[in-house]
Amino acid sequence: MWLAQQGKDPKPTPNESIWWPVYGYDLRAGGVETSFKEAKQGLGIHKRNKKSFEAQEMLMLLNQLAQNLIVWTRHRLVLTLPKLKGFGMLRMVRDVFHISGKLRFNSHGDLVEVILNELNPLAKSFASNLARDGTVVNLRQI
Repeated sequence: MWLAQQGKDPKPTPNESIWWPVYGYDLRAGGVETSFKEAKQGLGIHKRNKKSFEAQEMLMLLNQLAQNLIVWTRHRLVLTLPKLKGFGMLRMVRDVFHISGKLRFNSHGDLVEVILNELNPLAKSFASNLARDGTVVNLRQI
């Protein structure tokens, strides 16, 4: 109601107050639709592709989980890599989660070393971020 009244008469008639939701909707910038589109592109959700309702529901729930994990990961990484703050869903998936590398495990299945591709512009930042947690990280050409 406050947004719809911007630039209007401070005491609207009852007939004008009916139109407040319409005025407010018209004043929006469309940011919500843009963020939905970006999230759908980042996760590859373009159309319904399962025939059964249950399978489509499961796919939707998995997509929700993936979206939440990406958002939580971005919030955590921004603490040490502030340049990721402006990254949306698509950019997180395309640029951050596609850093090529290798993992080395010992005979007990414990992670021993993370090797990241030194040619990736984000690899050095990630290496220093992982090293803070005590993980052995090396940068090499892969």
